[in-house]
Amino acid sequence: MTAAIDDYHWLLSPAAEPWLAEAAGADTLRGGEMVRLVQRLRKSLSAERAHLIVEQVELRRRAKEKFSQAERMFFTRVGLEQATDERIAAHKAKRFAEDGRVADLCCGIGGDLLLLGQRGPATGVDASEIVAAIARKNCEVLSIPFAEVQCARAEEISLAEYDAWHIDPDRRPAGKRTTKVELHEPSLETLEHMLAANPNGAIKLAPAADLPPGWAERGHCEWIGSRGECRQLVYWHGKLGESGVREATIVDERQTSVWRGEPDLEPEVAASLGRYLYEPHAAILAARLMGDVAQVHGLSTVAPRVAYLTGDQRIDSPVLAGFEVLETLPFDLKRLAGLLAERNIGRVEVKKRGVEIDPLVVQKKLQTKAEESAVILLMPRDRQVLAVVARRLG
Repeated sequence: MTAAIDDYHWLLSPAAEPWLAEAAGADTLRGGEMVRLVQRLRKSLSAERAHLIVEQVELRRRAKEKFSQAERMFFTRVGLEQATDERIAAHKAKRFAEDGRVADLCCGIGGDLLLLGQRGPATGVDASEIVAAIARKNCEVLSIPFAEVQCARAEEISLAEYDAWHIDPDRRPAGKRTTKVELHEPSLETLEHMLAANPNGAIKLAPAADLPPGWAERGHCEWIGSRGECRQLVYWHGKLGESGVREATIVDERQTSVWRGEPDLEPEVAASLGRYLYEPHAAILAARLMGDVAQVHGLSTVAPRVAYLTGDQRIDSPVLAGFEVLETLPFDLKRLAGLLAERNIGRVEVKKRGVEIDPLVVQKKLQTKAEESAVILLMPRDRQVLAVVARRLG
């Protein structure tokens, strides 16, 4: 069901507030409860507007993972999926001068704009009238002091009028997600013209994006992780970064951690497993900095090109998830179940690297009502699949 721009304007107006409040009061939006809610809404609203109310409440609940004030904001499904969460946006906004004018192109529902507009003058730009209206409303309800929103195409904006700019190109212009920058919208050619017009640019890309030739040497590449995953690659150019820098940044509730290093170093393979296993953060892996991390901490890999590191020293670092090894054995479900029973382990988390095994299937078969918990890590080792029973550190 596709709602028209007039329906979205209604959704963003005070007229929709009572309906949003009523829908938000429902315990769940599944099954019979949702059917009854839609039936109540349809007594007074059109099918399109009833759908928008139900969808908006569902999106607000999902958005709480990204936005602390999600219950006051407005979203589209694609807009929420693509939006930068507020912790990452706050980290990124610090690179922009407080007294400088910033253009946030392809701003979407305003994930980055909300924080840029707290920093200083910021203009959000989006080609979709609906999305631009939502971004404008989000700035309004959150009282963002220095933000405004225009409905226009990114290439129509005169970047010379701004001190710096940020863009989140559409990675699905043909309907299917792509990591090739030359297939984004705006195109690579247009992005190059933008950098020529104003070199102080930041381009938000997918973590697995294929950087165009020469970009890594010309600019500053930052892979940003949050909530356990690598969320985006930001290409900083001009005064916003340092040429040739490659780094992984982990942003969480407690701190922001940055790792700069040399990419594509090959760690040595361990002769035997140490007392501890470590899994590098997804941002480290996306930035291809695992070898650098291993070298700095004196760790080895469990097998070539497998993202588990091992050593005898305990390392507490935000770039590494640590595990203390309890037992190791060739992977065999029956033997593994027997070992877990001996140790009174019933709650298991199963992880794997470099092997074709479904962790959820293994976890389901090994889960029991026993009291203790453990992590089982599956990996290739000495031409077999090795199972490591471990305790998560921290």
